[in-house]
Amino acid sequence: MDILHLIDRLEALVTEGFHLPFTSNVIVNEDAFLDVIDQMRVTIPEEVKLARRTEAEREHLLDQSQEEANRIVELAREKAMSLTDEHELITFAKERAEEIEHTAKQQAQEIIADADEYIVDQLSELEEQLMKTLTTVRNGLRQVRQTQATSSPRGKAAVEADDLQEAEEEAS
Repeated sequence: MDILHLIDRLEALVTEGFHLPFTSNVIVNEDAFLDVIDQMRVTIPEEVKLARRTEAEREHLLDQSQEEANRIVELAREKAMSLTDEHELITFAKERAEEIEHTAKQQAQEIIADADEYIVDQLSELEEQLMKTLTTVRNGLRQVRQTQATSSPRGKAAVEADDLQEAEEEAS
C-alpha cells in the first residue's frame, strides 16, 4: 500500500471526526485510526527499503556511469596520444626523407661537377696531345718538302705554298 494513501486516510478520519465545540479537539474512530497506523508501520519500512534500494541502485548506476565516462576519457586520451605519436612519426619521416633527398641532390651535383672537371681535363690533355702530334706532323711535312725543294726546282715554290697554307690554318 502507498504511504501517501494512508496519510490521506488519516486526514479523512480527522476531518470526518466529531469536533468538540469551542476547541480544536476532534473525536475520531479509534479502531480505524489504529488500523491506518498499523498499516503505516508495515508500509513505511517497505517504502524506506524501496527508497534505500532505489538510492543504492542510483548510486550504483552513477558509479558505473562515472567508470564508463573515465574509461571513455582514457581511451580518448590514448587515441589522441597515438594520433600525436603517429603525426610526429610521419613528420619525422618526411623531414628525414627531405634530408636524404637534399643530400642525394648535393652528392649528384658534386659527382656531375667532378665528372665535368674530369672530362675537361681529359679533353684538354687530348687537345694538347693532338697539338703536339699536329706540330710533329707539320714539322715532318716541312722537312720532307724542304728536302724535296732542295732536290727539285719546282719543290721550292710548293714548300712556300704549303707554308702559307699552314700559317692560314694555324690562324683559324
